[in-house]
Amino acid sequence: MTADAWPTWATAPIEVVAHDPGWAELAATLATDLDRRCAPWLDGEVEHVGSTAIPGLPAKPIVDLMAPVRHLAETPAADSPLSVAGWELVPPALDERPWRRFYVQPEGDRRVAHLHLVERGHARWREVVTFRDALLVDAALAAEYAAIKREAAVRFGEDREAYTAAKSSFIQRVVGTTA
Repeated sequence: MTADAWPTWATAPIEVVAHDPGWAELAATLATDLDRRCAPWLDGEVEHVGSTAIPGLPAKPIVDLMAPVRHLAETPAADSPLSVAGWELVPPALDERPWRRFYVQPEGDRRVAHLHLVERGHARWREVVTFRDALLVDAALAAEYAAIKREAAVRFGEDREAYTAAKSSFIQRVVGTTA
């Protein structure tokens, strides 16, 4: 797929903004809908993860939600109910992360939310929750992460993969893995 064939939201530059308290409300509203819409596949409640889940932490203005599923192989059946709610599947071949099924909820030319369907027993589930929880209880870690995010956004604002890679060693240190 050529870059001009991608939707605008898929190639928008990375922007890290001041924390918005409205992110928690949006996440709660979306999670409630997803808990109902994805009930046949879930192994627990949808969780608000990522930087928007940490009060005071600057973030990309995109709410990240992670849903625990029993079996990832069953989740293609969720495509239709999610599509009806405005979620767009990122094809697994493009996502290149076989441990999840990934959806984006766009609003016009921007991303509003991400949904990660991940098996609860997968290491990535534990890492994401561990990282979020560590930042929630340790303001110094959150401040350090904020500085890393801001620098990465400036250096790699046009390259999402490089932006993510620039944060990975910090995340690995916090969760104590080599994910």
